[in-house]
Amino acid sequence: MNSVRLYPVIAFGAVAAIIGYALLSRKNKKPEEQMERDRRAQITLGGRIIDGNVIDVLELEDDESGRQMILLIYTYDVAGVTYEASQDVTYLRQFIDLYSCRLGLPASVKYDPHNPGDSLVISETWSGLRKSPIRVRPKNAPTPHTLV
Repeated sequence: MNSVRLYPVIAFGAVAAIIGYALLSRKNKKPEEQMERDRRAQITLGGRIIDGNVIDVLELEDDESGRQMILLIYTYDVAGVTYEASQDVTYLRQFIDLYSCRLGLPASVKYDPHNPGDSLVISETWSGLRKSPIRVRPKNAPTPHTLV
């Protein structure tokens, strides 16, 4: 007879767990683009730099959405392990010359020291490509129109 008295308690606990899970899973999630931007910023600030090679640049088109994606494919070695990775550079096209990226192009790769598979070659403020289009002028450097 005592087991019958436990049914309402078990049912109440199950309902409370389902409601709790639903409330926790409803939290505001960031869009994919923002999450990728945050990941690039985190690796740019706290990543370690190592030599790597650009293998290829692929231009892919998604059949469903018709969105074009540009992938930069590269390799690098960390502690004797060779990683082959790709970075979506679709939103970073203004920082990169896709036609100069060719097989075997040396590049610097920044990677997360806690997760060496998480890496990048280019971000909004840093470029590991040897001929980088990102030009950062030193603070005390004269502007081009003041040189005479």
